[in-house]
Amino acid sequence: MATTTKQTPGITKLQGASAEPPPKRILGYDVARALAILGMVVVNFKIVMGAETGPAALRWAAGLFEGRAAAVFVVLAGVGLSLLSAKGRIHQNAQQIHHDQWVLRKRALFLFGVGLLFAPIWPPDILHFYGVYLLIGSFLLAAPNRRLWWWALCFTLGFVALLLVLDYEAGWDWETLTYVDFWSVRGMLRHLFFNGFHPVFPWTSFLLVGLWLGRQDVVNPRLRRRLLVWSLLVAGVVEAFSFLLSHLFSGDLALLWTTHPLPPTPFYIAASTATAVAVIMLCLEITMRYDNAGWLQPVVATGQLALTLYVAHVILGMGFLELLGRLENQSIQFALCAALVFWLLAMLFAHYWRKRFQRGPLEWVMRTLTTHT
Repeated sequence: MATTTKQTPGITKLQGASAEPPPKRILGYDVARALAILGMVVVNFKIVMGAETGPAALRWAAGLFEGRAAAVFVVLAGVGLSLLSAKGRIHQNAQQIHHDQWVLRKRALFLFGVGLLFAPIWPPDILHFYGVYLLIGSFLLAAPNRRLWWWALCFTLGFVALLLVLDYEAGWDWETLTYVDFWSVRGMLRHLFFNGFHPVFPWTSFLLVGLWLGRQDVVNPRLRRRLLVWSLLVAGVVEAFSFLLSHLFSGDLALLWTTHPLPPTPFYIAASTATAVAVIMLCLEITMRYDNAGWLQPVVATGQLALTLYVAHVILGMGFLELLGRLENQSIQFALCAALVFWLLAMLFAHYWRKRFQRGPLEWVMRTLTTHT
């Protein structure tokens, strides 16, 4: 079948795209995903256990992961979309792009459905949000780089616009951190797009930055280090301004300058995006230097089973702690130890699973159901 080269709407020559897709899997992305799993488990165990006792330094350190680990995941999801669609995008093959879009839309539907099934067990679920992010991203697979940044800005500022006209606290029971009208149409839409744990406005901006990042020549060490320096600089400046403005302006206005994920203000989005890029660049740097190191293989395998381990940390990890009667009113020391033990066991499982199977259990199910046309 002849390759389609004719320009079609929405498929334009990209700015800054590499000449060819990466020749092999870039392990740094898997390592970054594995570290994000650790951060996610730390945050979720800490919240569920109500771990507010113990050394202040440990509570502060654990708090640094809040909203940051999930942001790394979403940026990496955008990177994955970019790599999946690289061939069709670079060669401006409309047929291939169309195929990639439908694969992503089926995966979006799969994740949205799994997330809704998972939500009664785990209300802070991110999978149903992921489904909407992927759906939106599928329409922008071939968008020029500049357009991706503009859309990211629109989603970020769109949240501010919604914040000015809607009640951010609607639907929330802050005492129990539950969303009381999640299963109503109005509550679901509000939760998905505005004031849920990871709302489409502004969280889709993380995915769009990842789409851009996945197009960059990260094999180039100078580019990696430049991105690392700039991301650290942006994160530092944003955090500094947030701290300063929060002390200058008190009351409800101070919420506009916070870098906390609830509510996800532009300060939070900027700081978390920069932090995510910095983490990813550091992981790329390590794996580019030590790509054959045996100690990296379990970490890489852990990142490759992220979907399976995300579900497992709730069903198996928290389930086991509940059986022991250790899921509530625990110290920060116990929460951190439990998170680390789960992560180490997850690495052990992932390492030996990948020796026998190409994909994780849930990864295999998703690919089987969504890849074939």
